[in-house]
Amino acid sequence: MYRVGVDLGGTNITVGIIDENLTIIGRSKLKTNLPRHFDEVFSDIIRAIYFAIEDADISIIDISSIGVGVPGAVDSQSGVIDFSSNLKIYNMSIKSELEKTFNKPVFITNDANCAALAEKKVGAGRNAKNLIAITLGTGIGGGVIINDKLITGVNGATGEIGHMVIDFDGIECGCGRKGCWEKYASATALARQTKEALAKDLYKKSIIWEMIENDLSKIGARTAFEAMKNGDKIGKQIVDGYTKYLACGITNLINIFQPDVLCIGGGMSNEGDTLLIPVIRIVEKERYSLYSSKQTKICIAELKNDAGIIGAALLNEI
Repeated sequence: MYRVGVDLGGTNITVGIIDENLTIIGRSKLKTNLPRHFDEVFSDIIRAIYFAIEDADISIIDISSIGVGVPGAVDSQSGVIDFSSNLKIYNMSIKSELEKTFNKPVFITNDANCAALAEKKVGAGRNAKNLIAITLGTGIGGGVIINDKLITGVNGATGEIGHMVIDFDGIECGCGRKGCWEKYASATALARQTKEALAKDLYKKSIIWEMIENDLSKIGARTAFEAMKNGDKIGKQIVDGYTKYLACGITNLINIFQPDVLCIGGGMSNEGDTLLIPVIRIVEKERYSLYSSKQTKICIAELKNDAGIIGAALLNEI
C-alpha cells in the first residue's frame, strides 16, 4: 500500500505518493494562487492528489492514508486549521472533507512539523533525540521534537517560530503582531529587503539592476545571493543584514530548546554553506551555551522540498 503526502504552502500545493521505503514514486504540483477563496484551493488539493496518483501509475484503491501539512496552527485531532496567516484562513476543516472525497483516513498537522518528522526519520536528524527543523519559505515554520516526541502543545500551535518577535514595534505581520521573525528572515522578507535596497540605489550601481533587466518584479529571494557571489557590494550588504536576522532567531531557539540538531530547510537552504557558515559564526558568538562542551549542530536539512511531503505521509504513524 502507498501513502499520500500533501504539502500545502503559500506558493505551491505539492503532493507525493510514498512507498513502503519512504521513496516518492509519484508527484504533482499546482500553484496555490493566493489570495483566493479557500474552496478553490481545496479543489486544487484534490486535483493535485489525483494527478500524483496518476503519475505514480497506481489507483486510489492502492492508497492507505493521506497526510496534509499546513502552515499555521492546526488541531490535529479535529483536523481543523485554527489559523493560518499565510493562507488567510480561520477555523477551516479539511480533514473531514478529504475523508469524504477519498474514503481514506486523513491526518493533518503543521507543515513544519511534517518536515521535522521526515528529517528525524530519514534526514539530518536520524540519530538525534532532540531536533528543531526550520523552513525558510513564504514564512518561517518550525517543528520541535524533544526526547523523540513531536511537541504540538495544547492547541497544536507549538512551532510557530516565525511569529517570535525580534524587533518590538517592527514591521507589521499577517498574524497581527509587529516585528515577527518571518518578516525579516523568510524568503519573502529577503526579496522585500532586496527591493528596498535597490530603491536607495539611485545611481544604479548594483549589478542586480542588470540581472533583473530593471524590472523589480523579477527580484526573487536568492537574487541578492547571486549578486553577492558576483562581487556586488549592495548584494553583500543585503545578505549580511538578512543573515543577522536569521541568526538572531536561530540563537533564540537554541537558547530555549538546546536541541542536538537544528536543521534549516525551505527554499533558502539551497544556498548551502553560503548561508550556513555566516549564520553559524554569529550563533557561536551569541548563544547562551557559549562555554558548554555539548553544542547544537546547525546544518542544512537533507530532504529539501521533499521533507514536507514525506513527513505528511508519516502522520499515520504518530
